[in-house]
Order: sequence, then C-alpha cells, then structure tokens
Amino acid sequence: MKVGLIIPAGGQGKRMGNDRPKQYLELHGHPILHHTLKVFQDCSVIDSIVLAVPENDVADIQGQYQNDFPKIHRVTAGGRERQDSVYNGFLALDPTIELVIVHDAVRPFVDSAMIRAVVHSAQTDGAAIVAIPLSDTLKRADSEGKVTETIPRDKLWRVQTPQAFRREIFVEAYKKAIAEGFYGTDEASLVERLGIKISIVPGSAFNLKITHPEDLILGQAILKHSADQTE
Repeated sequence: MKVGLIIPAGGQGKRMGNDRPKQYLELHGHPILHHTLKVFQDCSVIDSIVLAVPENDVADIQGQYQNDFPKIHRVTAGGRERQDSVYNGFLALDPTIELVIVHDAVRPFVDSAMIRAVVHSAQTDGAAIVAIPLSDTLKRADSEGKVTETIPRDKLWRVQTPQAFRREIFVEAYKKAIAEGFYGTDEASLVERLGIKISIVPGSAFNLKITHPEDLILGQAILKHSADQTE
C-alpha cells in the first residue's frame, strides 16, 4: 500500500508573536520544518511527501528542500484555513497513493515507531490517530471565567499527529465537509462525521506542537536530551 504524507505548513505563527511563520523558526541551527521532514524522509514506510505552504513561499521552499528531501513530490500553495491547506495538499498527491497521512509541520519530534504504528493501524482499520491520555484536570468555565464544573478526564485523549486514513475514507470525509461547509480542528473530526471508528495509537509528550514561545525552549531541551542519549 503506497503511503503519501501531507504536511500543512501554511501557518503564520500569530500565537508565536513572531513575524516569521513558526515552521521557519530555527531549532538547533535548522528550521522546524527541516527537522519534521527529516523524520519522514528517513522513515521507510513513507513513499511521497507534499508540502502545503504560503503561496508566496512555494518556489523558495521547493528550491530549499527538494534536493535534501527527495521524497517531496510537490510543494503547493496552502489555503485560508488548515483544512483548506490539507485538501490542497491532497490534490497534489500522486494519484497512486492509497493511504493518506497528515502531520503538523511544527511537530518535529515525531519518531519512526509512531509513524509505523499509525500507518499499520490505518491499513488494518481504515483510520488511525496518535494521541495521549489526558493527565491534567479539566474544568469548564462560563463567559466570566468562573468554573462551572469539573469534567471527568477518564476516556479523554489529547490528539496529536500523524493521522492516517485510507484514501477512499479521506476523500469521502472531505467531500461531506465541503458540501456542508464544515470545518474541523483536525482530519479525524471530518472522518468521525462519517460514523467511522478511528483507532488510537499511543503518542508521546515529546511529540510537541511548537505553537508558543515557550515551546521553542522545550524543543531545544528535547533536542539536547536526544543528543545526550546518542552519546
């Protein structure tokens, strides 16, 4: 089964408080996007990669990354929302791809074992996501910021990426979402609306999404920890 990866990298990094999109910020001398791409380039189950980036960056990103990461099939323009960027990436995939994976550009600490696990699960069950159990106490608040209730955290999960789907499921989910004007926070939320059961693959707290300035500090610590483990 041929596996194609879509990396939506069209974000502008507003929550990071930086003029540069967060995927281009540097960790340990390389852009975050570089670290993310390297993991998938080195993972044998991935056959092809499509990047969806800001329209003005397409030519530059293609020139910067395609030689170093030969699995990149195409660099295409992202859309207004993340969901639009993912769909643009899907349209640019090799049509022979049978299994579609989506991964955040700013989750550079995913590992090959996680990728293989989510691919295997999606091949078997049709749809799979990476997630970790919720460990913090969860509160609901009113419009004034006052706590109204504590929500039991058993059976609650913090969803990460990668997320993987058989091509036909991915297509059906997007067709329904487009027809109904629905936008979800991830691809799994689109697939759920088809009534399809999605399998959960264990993730890791290290599989950090770099969104806020403090996440860069954590990212540097993770890289240092990884370097120390290999010495």
